Amino acid sequence: DGETGAARGKPLRGHKDYISSLAWEPYHNAEDCRRVCSGSKDAGVRVWDISTKKCLLSMSGHTKGVTSVKWGCEGLIYSASQDRSIKVWDSVRGVLVRTLQGHAHWVNGLALNVDYALRIGPYDHNGKAPDDIKERKQRATEKVQKVIKDNGLQYELLCSASDDMTCFLWDPVRSKKPIIRMTGHQQTVNHVAFSPDGRYVASASFDNSVRLWNGTTGKFVARFLGHVQDVYMCCWSADSRLLLSASKDSTLVVWNLKTKKIKHQLPGHADEVYAVDWSPDGHKVASGSKDKVLKVWVT
Repeated sequence: DGETGAARGKPLRGHKDYISSLAWEPYHNAEDCRRVCSGSKDAGVRVWDISTKKCLLSMSGHTKGVTSVKWGCEGLIYSASQDRSIKVWDSVRGVLVRTLQGHAHWVNGLALNVDYALRIGPYDHNGKAPDDIKERKQRATEKVQKVIKDNGLQYELLCSASDDMTCFLWDPVRSKKPIIRMTGHQQTVNHVAFSPDGRYVASASFDNSVRLWNGTTGKFVARFLGHVQDVYMCCWSADSRLLLSASKDSTLVVWNLKTKKIKHQLPGHADEVYAVDWSPDGHKVASGSKDKVLKVWVT
């Protein structure tokens, strides 16, 4: 329960190992928000109905643990695995649509260029949405379509990050071939994130750097140097003007996209910073660290 924190009914059981990733069905495809997808170390991908507490689909095909799942705007589910592949699934029938291959090592993470639009759904930056259900659905659909059309695309794009030190940009709705192989990092790429407007994708690596790429072509744009140890994760401000990275060196760094330089350095954690997220209203950043402290920063 979102208000009290109490569990609603029985837990959803079925996976045989730890669950590594979750993704909700997009609002514009199902305004009742009943279905959620899970990926597990047991190599399985499952879709659950949170009202009936039942597993609707169980999708097998990966040979090693699933590291990340994404539920796209076209009714497809994407799963990345330690078996070096990304699989594309039909979210209605649970069948395999295609397999994306190219990485030479574990695939660590996935990002969609419509991630931000899917996350906020029908809500504006003040957390308000139309009262009418049809209007809400239309608003959510328009936000997704805007990102796609503004970037001169027809469908959503997917970016993957790997232990092989590369990223790949995919057109997963139409093709199993990558648009481009993005090279330059000298160590594991741990995380990728598209800007809310879909124009850029940022990659965080254990080579102490963050790299910026064109979100449509995958071409290299800039390298951000400021951390002195592994960069674990990055996230974007709602207006796509600022990028924030979290590192093993216990700091957060805010980067200005226009100048490609450091805007703020945020020390304060006593140990490695593993997780970071920027609030949709653009006013707050939350960071979680190995020091067991959750910090909230006001922008």
